[in-house]
Amino acid sequence: MDKRWRRLLAAFLASMLLLGACGGRDDDNDNGDAAPPADDTPTDTADDDDDGNDDEPPGDPEPGPGFDGETIRLGVLTPTSGVVAIIGEPLTAGNQAYFDYVNEELGGIAGQYRVELVIEDTAYDPSTATQRYAAVRDDVVAFVQILGTPVVNALLADLIDDDLVGGPATLDSAWVRQPNLMAIGGPYQTQAFNAIDWWYSQDENEGTVLCTLASDDEYGDTGVEGVEFAADNLGIDIAVQAEFPAPSPTRAAQTFESQISQLQGGGCEVIFFVATASDTGQVATALSENTGYNPTVIGQSPSWLGPFAGIPYLQENFYLASEGAEYGDESVPGMAELVRIKDTYAPDQAPDLYFNFGYLQAMAMTQILEQAVANGDLSREGIIQAMADVDELTFDGLSGDYGYGPAEDRVPPLVSSIFRPNPDVPMGLEAVERDWEAPFAGDYVYE
Repeated sequence: MDKRWRRLLAAFLASMLLLGACGGRDDDNDNGDAAPPADDTPTDTADDDDDGNDDEPPGDPEPGPGFDGETIRLGVLTPTSGVVAIIGEPLTAGNQAYFDYVNEELGGIAGQYRVELVIEDTAYDPSTATQRYAAVRDDVVAFVQILGTPVVNALLADLIDDDLVGGPATLDSAWVRQPNLMAIGGPYQTQAFNAIDWWYSQDENEGTVLCTLASDDEYGDTGVEGVEFAADNLGIDIAVQAEFPAPSPTRAAQTFESQISQLQGGGCEVIFFVATASDTGQVATALSENTGYNPTVIGQSPSWLGPFAGIPYLQENFYLASEGAEYGDESVPGMAELVRIKDTYAPDQAPDLYFNFGYLQAMAMTQILEQAVANGDLSREGIIQAMADVDELTFDGLSGDYGYGPAEDRVPPLVSSIFRPNPDVPMGLEAVERDWEAPFAGDYVYE
C-alpha cells in the first residue's frame, strides 16, 4: 500500500546516512593489567598513532546546540491539547519524573549534567508538529519523546537532515532500523501477531472468525500488518478489515455504528482493534447498544485508559495486547523503583500505562546520554554515535531489553503480554499471559 512504501522509502534514505559503529571506549591501556612504563621509559607516540587511537580518555563534552556545558536540553513533541492529550500528558509526566530522579538523586547525567525538558504541543497533528519541531530544534540535543506514528513519519526526514535523535512514543516496526530513532519496546506488529497467536492457542477459540477495526492511517496499518502476518502463519482468513478516520483536530465525532454493522455482517467473533484511547469508549458504547452482538475485542496498547475498566462491555469482552507486568508487581526488578519515583516526583499522577512508557523512554535516553558523555561528545552526531555504541538498552524487567548497536543490528523484544480489565487493580489491568512469543515471531522482518 502507498503508506507502507512511504515508510520503506524513508528507511532507505535513512540507511544512506547510517554511521558505522565504533567500539566502546576502553579507559585502560592496550595491555589490560600491564603496568604503564616507568617515568624514564621513552614513549613511542608514533606507535600510538598507528591505529588512530592513543588511548587517551576523552575530555568533557564541548558545549553546543542544546548543551551549555552544564545542562542538557531534550525536546518533547506531544499533544497537550486535543483528544490525544489523554496520552500525551501522562507520557510526558513519565519523562519528567524519571529525569527529576536523575537530576535530584544521581546528580544528573554522569553525575554532573542536569536534564531540562522543552515541551511543545503538537495537538497530534503532523503539520503542527512540523512547526513546533522547527521552533525548538536548535535548542535541544535530541527529542526524548515524539508521540504518534503519523507525526514521526512527518518529522523523520527533518531528523535525518538535522542529525537529531528522536524517541518515538509509538512502536511501529519501521523504527527498528532507523539510526536517528531511539526505538524501545516490542513493535505494534509484534503485539498484534503475538495476541492473535495467543488467542488461537486457546482450544475454545479454534475456528473463531477474525476481523480488524483500525484507524485509516500509518498507525492503523501497523496493527493490521501484524494481524496479517499472524493469519498467514496460522493459515486463517481475516473476514473483514474495517477502518475509521484517525483522530485529528478537524475530525468530526466518531460514533462507529457503520463499522460495527460491517463487522457484525461479516460474522466477526474476535476483532483486533487499532486505535488510540480517544476512540475506545465510543466503540464500547456502539457495541453495548447493539444488543445481540458481543464480539471479543483485542486492543493494541494505545487503546487503553484506566477508567475503561469500569465499562461493563469491556470487562466482559476486552483484552489488551501490550508488554511487561501488572503495575505494582514487585517480582519485576524495576517495579518498586518505578512506583517510588512516581510517588516521589509525580505524586498526583495515577498509575498509568502511558506514564510507564514515558518513564521507559527517559531510562533509555539516560543510557544513551551516559554513553555520549563517556565518549566525550554530546553533539548531535555524538548522540547518534552513542546509540550505535550501546550494545543493549535495559529496563529492569519493566519492558523487554532491546539489542542495540548499529541500527541494522538492532533486535527488539519479541514477547508481549495480554491483559484484561479489572477495576480493582492499578491501571485497571490484570495480566492474563506474560511474555507470550508466537513460534513465528523470529520470522518477522523489520524493514
